[in-house]
Amino acid sequence: MKKKPRIGVFKFASCDGCQLSLLDAEDQLLAIADAIEIAYFPEASRTMAKGPYDIALVEGSITTHHDAQRIQEIRRQSKTLVTIGACATSGGIQALRNWRDVDEFIRVVYASPKFISTLKLSTPIAEHVPVDFELRGCPINQFQLVELIAATLAGRRHNVPTYSVCIECKTRETVCVAVARGMACLGPVTQAGCGAVCPAFDRGCYGCYGPMDSANTASITKQFRILGQSDQQIARAFRGFNAWDWQFRKASEECEHK
Repeated sequence: MKKKPRIGVFKFASCDGCQLSLLDAEDQLLAIADAIEIAYFPEASRTMAKGPYDIALVEGSITTHHDAQRIQEIRRQSKTLVTIGACATSGGIQALRNWRDVDEFIRVVYASPKFISTLKLSTPIAEHVPVDFELRGCPINQFQLVELIAATLAGRRHNVPTYSVCIECKTRETVCVAVARGMACLGPVTQAGCGAVCPAFDRGCYGCYGPMDSANTASITKQFRILGQSDQQIARAFRGFNAWDWQFRKASEECEHK
């Protein structure tokens, strides 16, 4: 009997939302459940089998020395490593601390700062180990995750889009909020995956899926200024869930230093 591919799901600094998206995809997962073995998934099971794993799904950013060591071990034990969600792919919302003094935050928040050990920066998994694929989103799209797992198991190319949210707006025939409403919207530079939910409810895109391939942040920054946004407002727009992604980071810092 052919051995089933083994999957491990691991968590670092995050809110668990991407793991919950995986659990919420139970109907879709049933289609491939017989073909895989969930060997390690503390969020969903008390079974914690040791590696090696065929696929490792990693949520969360690296924020402590222990995290930095543990991700190295997970990488060694995994044939394919996939980062899931904004925290794992770009440092997450916690990466906002990267522009400030983290020691000051610790002194303000914790009664006994001496017991807190943390790195200066919150960084994505790819800054520590080689990553085979990054699945964007805050949280991830559960259908994209199931598609990625199925494609990996079948040895075929995945069908996860890399075009912008604007394409999703057009697909669902949503009126462009930037053109029709004069709203600041990150849709033109943000990767698709959410179904353009914010523009559908008359709100500008917040960039939850991070920058699309070759995102023209200089152009969108110029457009934001035309709409009356200050440099401070533009920098803040880029500093959301994917603030530490290099394209959004560069755009925000250029506005901040003007």
